[in-house]
Amino acid sequence: MFEKISIIGCGLIGSSILRNINNKKISKTITVYDKAKNVIDIIKKNNLCDNISKDIKSAVENSDLVILSVPLSSYKEILLEAKDHFKKDAIITDTGSVKKEVNKIFGNLNLKNIFWITSHPIAGTEESGPLAGFKDLFKNRWTIICENENDNVDKIEKLKKFWESLGSRVKLMSAEQHDFILALTSHLPHAVAYNIVITALSSDDKYKDELVKYSAGGLRDFTRIASSDPIMWRDIFLDNSANIIDILNKFSENLDDLKKAIRDKNGEKLLKIFTSTKNIRKEIIKAGQDVKLPDFGRKKS
Repeated sequence: MFEKISIIGCGLIGSSILRNINNKKISKTITVYDKAKNVIDIIKKNNLCDNISKDIKSAVENSDLVILSVPLSSYKEILLEAKDHFKKDAIITDTGSVKKEVNKIFGNLNLKNIFWITSHPIAGTEESGPLAGFKDLFKNRWTIICENENDNVDKIEKLKKFWESLGSRVKLMSAEQHDFILALTSHLPHAVAYNIVITALSSDDKYKDELVKYSAGGLRDFTRIASSDPIMWRDIFLDNSANIIDILNKFSENLDDLKKAIRDKNGEKLLKIFTSTKNIRKEIIKAGQDVKLPDFGRKKS
């Protein structure tokens, strides 16, 4: 499919892409770069890649597909360093959770004969780093490709086939649509999770042991979300701030309605609220985004 693929950043997503490419053999050459020495040591120790670049310039040279799998705040620095070394007609993509702002960064570079087409694999875990990666991370998960009116149709199709070869189902949409949808489906839940855990931990210290001991229900699942990579989520909240603020305002309105129903002991209103949300779980399972197994299908040790 490609002569050379370069992966910039080998955390959970980047290392999973690497493992999958190795397994599928869809590129003759794979080159990786990561600025963290401990990450490179893990790549070497686990024999994940023989071609490890010492700098971004050499990593992207002669590469047909360059994948940025780094925090959003790193994009500008990387693209500025790489911009004069991209191969003509190369596809440059990414794996980030926000698109509108990074599109501006690339647009300001005014590069010719280089195809910037953003991607977002909707896959991941609360773990981070190269040891957390695995080759089947993208299997039957959605990857969103954000297209613009002037994008090259052939390049989009090639990138689509790449993600499909990793096991993904692919959806095309605009960057604006992507950022709004992800603010609802991913960024809001993280905002809520962080605040639920903070609220629980800020209660009286004498109950801390009990909170940990008896968190086998709802709190446990929120701590999983809230344990995600702090740098990545800082960048997401900064880059998608307008959408997140709008949605948090709506969330606050709904929370006020719930508080009022509780205060008024309005059982009818509470039942209406709880009933209206009941079927969404079934719809998520039907869409293949989760399983109906007990304990959300978690493997027992």
